[in-house]
Amino acid sequence: MTTIAEMIVTALADEGVTHVWGVVGDALNPITDAIRREDRIEWIGVRHEEVAAYAAGAQAQLTGTIGVCMGTVGPGSIHLLGGLYDAKKSHAPVLAICGQVPTCEIGSEYFQEVGNDAVFGDVAEFTATVTSAAQLPRMLEQAVNAAVSRPGVSVLTIPGDVAGMKLDDSSPAPRFVARDRTTVPGSAEVTDAAEALNRAEKVTMLVGAGAREAREEALQIAEKLSAPMVLTIKAKEGLERDNPYAVGQTGLIGNPAANAALEGCDVLFMVGTDFPYRDWYPSGKTVIQLDSRLEHIGRRTPVDIALVGHCRPALGELLPKLISKPSDKHLKRAQEQYQLWCAGQQRLADPGHDRKFLGRIRRHLDNPQELIRPEALAAAVNTHAADDAIFTSDTGMSTVWLSRFLHLRGTRRLLGSYNLGSMANAMPQALGAQILDRDRQVVAFCGDGGLMMLLGDLRTAVTYELPVTLVVFNNGRLGMVKLEQEQGGLPEFGTVLDNPDLAAVAEALGLQSRRVTDPRELDAAVAEALAQRRPVLLDVVTNPDEIAVPPNPTLDQAWGFAIAKVKETLNSRE
Repeated sequence: MTTIAEMIVTALADEGVTHVWGVVGDALNPITDAIRREDRIEWIGVRHEEVAAYAAGAQAQLTGTIGVCMGTVGPGSIHLLGGLYDAKKSHAPVLAICGQVPTCEIGSEYFQEVGNDAVFGDVAEFTATVTSAAQLPRMLEQAVNAAVSRPGVSVLTIPGDVAGMKLDDSSPAPRFVARDRTTVPGSAEVTDAAEALNRAEKVTMLVGAGAREAREEALQIAEKLSAPMVLTIKAKEGLERDNPYAVGQTGLIGNPAANAALEGCDVLFMVGTDFPYRDWYPSGKTVIQLDSRLEHIGRRTPVDIALVGHCRPALGELLPKLISKPSDKHLKRAQEQYQLWCAGQQRLADPGHDRKFLGRIRRHLDNPQELIRPEALAAAVNTHAADDAIFTSDTGMSTVWLSRFLHLRGTRRLLGSYNLGSMANAMPQALGAQILDRDRQVVAFCGDGGLMMLLGDLRTAVTYELPVTLVVFNNGRLGMVKLEQEQGGLPEFGTVLDNPDLAAVAEALGLQSRRVTDPRELDAAVAEALAQRRPVLLDVVTNPDEIAVPPNPTLDQAWGFAIAKVKETLNSRE
């Protein structure tokens, strides 16, 4: 006879799970012991359970199969929540196995007892507590199938006295179902969309992660419609490379060309995106939205024609019905404006920028100490990283610089907390990615604030010999919050970080590390770090006053920033 713990571990291994992330203890002991005896699954013990959830979510996003993490009784499970919410918002299939107090003590306010079903009720597509052997394998089937089919998070809570229970030999093995990816919109809706696109003089496409598997179809649509393609940051992967129609991102991390392409169109065609920022959508346009999730249609901007289906088959149905546009003026205008903006950004990325004529003028305003500009750091990583590298980024300014200077050429991949917007995700996601393939380069764009939140798990990279490269944009600030305060006319407050020497800390934890403060050393330092095949932390001291100008800065923002700078100057004299 087998135990519940053994049945769960065997079923997950049969499903293709190769790693389980967590912290051992208490109720999990029967399950971790079953993992110890299962050669197909490797247990990865982390220093904080939030890291486990982020890493499992990263693996799910990269592989399309379920990621698994575990947290033991009470606080151990609660620590999973940050990473699980990121998986929920990223639609990543993740199973969290949580421990619980003995069944006879449930409801007694026992030591470390937490009502997991209630705690995880919002984050999970499925949550249940197993109290008898007879409930398995049905509950495991429900949990995995819910996580994969939605996709999202499932939480299965197992008290320690239950995990070791014996299963009857006649118990059937769990049966997991595959996710359906063949939904196609109705023919009438496709015809309506084609007619609207054919009538329009100027079409702009706003393309998201849902279209990554429909790259060729999306490019053919753009070619036929002479449509500039505004990409969300999640769509950079797969759709940015060799794409003459791409004009970058919109929103706060975007550029003026993308904003102008949206504002200047007659028809906005949203393809596989749920881009959340309503203020950045144009008004007065005919809007067509294609999305596989009905609940996404129209929740960001009013939609005139809805296409519910997966992007690849839907665009395949639409393409033959489209008529090529006689004019490409709209596209050419967006392309020229984008190329002009990119050229300006590249000047800032030159490590010698501040020593040139225009650079010396700007340096006196925003970088008098001649610190390394974050643009130069991001550009150097882009130059020296492999064409098949996997990148992760912390939320905040490190994502701004990644979006503007990292080009996802080749088979590069990208992960971040781009829906939840959490801090501290880059390093854990990099660990999850690296353990899938230790030979593939994995690079994390870390903010100093994010890295310090989960600093202890730098040691996890050393323990499991994961050759991640952690590039720290060390500006001694919560940079995005600083920018938000100043644009609102407020002086910077509460954003300064009293960091230790992060390179020295990393060295003490066993990583190879280097601290870079001189712009002239930057390029060689980045190249050297990326050439290593061991855990590396590159601590780059960057300019805290670097300004990421939004695509369409308003007078109020400019005035607010000026007022904030005056207040900061006065405060510094007090």
